[in-house]
Amino acid sequence: MIKYKLICKDCNTKFDSWFASSNEYEKLKKRKFLTCHSCNSLKIEKTLMAPQLINSKNKSETKLNTAKYQKIKKTIKNYQKFIKDNFQYVGDNFAYEARSIHYNNKKKSKGIYGSASTQDLKELKDEGIEAQMFPWIDDKEN
Repeated sequence: MIKYKLICKDCNTKFDSWFASSNEYEKLKKRKFLTCHSCNSLKIEKTLMAPQLINSKNKSETKLNTAKYQKIKKTIKNYQKFIKDNFQYVGDNFAYEARSIHYNNKKKSKGIYGSASTQDLKELKDEGIEAQMFPWIDDKEN
């Protein structure tokens, strides 16, 4: 795992993010999966950062960070279970289905979830259709 300090070139928001490797960062950036959580911009870049040396003091901090990560992962998994149990999965047709529900008042449907690009989400927002991006952990992951 590698942690990068990132910056949004549009709104100057700085944030940290973890990646499996530096190649994984490059792959996600190329596929336009990195977005600013403040303004949804795709103009995300790495900033300069100093390497962190591990010593005995950092080991307890690492254990604490691992515990925090596991707690967050468990919370996300619980949310995912709730979403799967209470919402209809529409796959890659999320934007189409969201518009269909929004513009067709007669169509009553329980909530939906699925996949959409950042551009789709931005367009939905511009149309006044409420949609949220949520981190998803595949069941296959350890």
